[in-house]
Amino acid sequence: MLEALGDIWEHAGQGIIVITSSGSLTRDGRAVLGRGVARQAALRFPDIVDRLGRLLAEQGSHVFDLGDGIVSFPVEESAWSLPDLRIIARSAQELRVLADAAGWRRIVVPRPGCGGGGLAWHEVKPLLEPWFDERFVVIHQAEG
Repeated sequence: MLEALGDIWEHAGQGIIVITSSGSLTRDGRAVLGRGVARQAALRFPDIVDRLGRLLAEQGSHVFDLGDGIVSFPVEESAWSLPDLRIIARSAQELRVLADAAGWRRIVVPRPGCGGGGLAWHEVKPLLEPWFDERFVVIHQAEG
């Protein structure tokens, strides 16, 4: 696993972009992508909330290839709950399995649960390390 500082969207088109997510749906079945990289993805790809919403309704909250080089990564049960380290660990494993099956060479991941979610990176990093090899770049923006 590599770590980098910068804007995740600078890597669009050069690798898979991972967005953190929850299992929450709106009344009309769209995924709730309310903050951080997920919100940015919803603004860039407006139909992504419909695609993820359908998958969540059909299969539950898991890692999904959403097309457009975007992959979901659940970190919390609902958009209104706190990130859950168990969910993050499961998502890391699911992402690794998907990356292996798809043959992806570069996967760019924000620090899951560490931005708006409030988790400390030193708590999350050990959960990712067993699953993320050199293809995975965990990126964060500079403070301030």
